[in-house]
Amino acid sequence: MIGVDWGTSSQRAFRLGADGAVLERREAGRGILHVEGGHFAEALRSIAGDWMDGGERHVLLSGMIGSRQGWVEAPYLACPAGPDDLAAALVRVPFEGADVLLVPGLTDADDADTPEVMRGEETQLAGLPSLLEEDALACLPGSHSKWARLADGRITAFRTYLSGEMFAALRSGTILGRMMTEGPMAEDAFDRGVARSGEPGHLLHHVFGVRTLGLMHRLEDADSAAYLSGLLIGHEVRAALPTGRLVHLVGAASLCGLYARVIEACGGSAVVEDSEAASRGLARIGRAAKWD
Repeated sequence: MIGVDWGTSSQRAFRLGADGAVLERREAGRGILHVEGGHFAEALRSIAGDWMDGGERHVLLSGMIGSRQGWVEAPYLACPAGPDDLAAALVRVPFEGADVLLVPGLTDADDADTPEVMRGEETQLAGLPSLLEEDALACLPGSHSKWARLADGRITAFRTYLSGEMFAALRSGTILGRMMTEGPMAEDAFDRGVARSGEPGHLLHHVFGVRTLGLMHRLEDADSAAYLSGLLIGHEVRAALPTGRLVHLVGAASLCGLYARVIEACGGSAVVEDSEAASRGLARIGRAAKWD
């Protein structure tokens, strides 16, 4: 089987054995925003066409490729939902030369009944079978960080925080970015931002402090990006983390490392899961799929 984790900016393809093992893997920068004119079939052939020519006929896609801006819009499946529920709701994609199915996203709602959505993270969570069997809390850091509850083999609830995209927007689109210089992560400044997130005051008030601390020479330009990152992740973790909980982190090692640092500073504990969650989730859902 071929599994493709197809997001907004990137595309990862896996050729999977019958046991779910990754036989080959590839990555390209052809996320959905970089496929012009809706030529998704051509983009799929570009990354996995030779695998299909070699006999692979089952292709499973997950991520933003199933969004309104993607190839085919897949409906959201309501929580609670597990791998078997996802497999039962797969959407067929018209394609010559292979049977292509698309994993639906998930939806939930917060306490005020404001909708929550995810696409792609549900497949990563399906690749963590040990977590699905217990009452667990997982965090998937990123542009739109997800905090998900898992129990009894299913994803029971989740919440989203726009921390990553907010960091990028503040850095590139506001006056704060003009004070930031490139350089390695300044851990002391990051920790200062985390500590500030626990003090009184609204997030937006704290964010303005990135500028004023720099103006008063109490924060170096080279340290301001790290301070802002600690501030935003700190606010997120303090809002999402139940007291004393263990958090399972899924994602890029460097970003997970920062989240683990903040979670521990805020009184929780963290374990970073391995990087194969997406491929394992695709394999697990694919085994339960009804192929032509």
